[in-house]
Amino acid sequence: MFAVLKTGGKQYKVQSGDMLRVEKLAADAGEKVQFNEILMLGGDNPVIGAPLVDGAAVQAEVVDQVKGDKVIHFVKRRRKHGSQRTKGHRQQLTLLRVTEILEKGADKSGIKAAVGAGALAAGMGKERYADNATDQAEMAKRVKNKDAGEKSVAKKADKKADKPAEKKAEPKAEKKAEPKKAEPKKAAADDLTAITGIGPAVEKKLVEAGITTYAELAKVDADKFEAVKVKPEWIEQAKELAK
Repeated sequence: MFAVLKTGGKQYKVQSGDMLRVEKLAADAGEKVQFNEILMLGGDNPVIGAPLVDGAAVQAEVVDQVKGDKVIHFVKRRRKHGSQRTKGHRQQLTLLRVTEILEKGADKSGIKAAVGAGALAAGMGKERYADNATDQAEMAKRVKNKDAGEKSVAKKADKKADKPAEKKAEPKAEKKAEPKKAEPKKAAADDLTAITGIGPAVEKKLVEAGITTYAELAKVDADKFEAVKVKPEWIEQAKELAK
C-alpha cells in the first residue's frame, strides 16, 4: 500500500518504512508527525481524493534536521566589466521515516500535525514554531500585546454602546442678513485704444491709474500726470469722443 502526500508545495509517493526528505518541519528529532493532506491511497482498493482523501493520513518519525546539497548561483553580465556575483545556498530539510499509512481515523490519532517551520497551523492557536528560546519569548510577547489591544478596543466599544444617546442641540434661528445698500454704478469703461497712439500697454497703465473713460482722460493735465506720458493730441481726441 502506498500514499501520495502533499507538504511544502511538493507531492511525495511513500510507503511504510520509506526514508523521506521534505521541506523543514516544526518538529525535533524523535518526534512523530502526521501528514493530513493525502491526495491518493494506492493498493488493492485505490482511492483518489477530491482533492484530499477524507480521514486518511501518513504518520512519520523525525530522524533529523538536515541541509540539502549546496547550490551555487553565479551571475555574470556581458559587457559589464566586473559585474559578477556568486551565492551559495543549502536548503533546510527534515529527514523522516514513514511509520504508518492510515486509511481512516486520522482525526482521532492524537499525533501532532506536520507543520512547516515558521508557519502557523490551523488549530494551533497562539503556538508557533521558533528556532530558539529568544524567538519563542518574543512571539509570546507579541501575542499577549495583541490580545490586550483587542480587549481594550472591545471595552471602549461597550462603553460607547452603554452611554445614552445625547440630545442634539436645537439649531438657533439664524438672523436674516440685512440687504446691502446698492452701490452707485460706475461709468462703463471706454475703449481707450480707439485714440490714435494709445496701445494695449498704455491703456493698461491708464486703467491702473484710474483713467477708464474718454471723459476722465479729457480732464487729465498732461504736465502733472505721472503714470504715463500723456500727449496733448490724446486729450483732444478724448474730448471729441466724450461728446
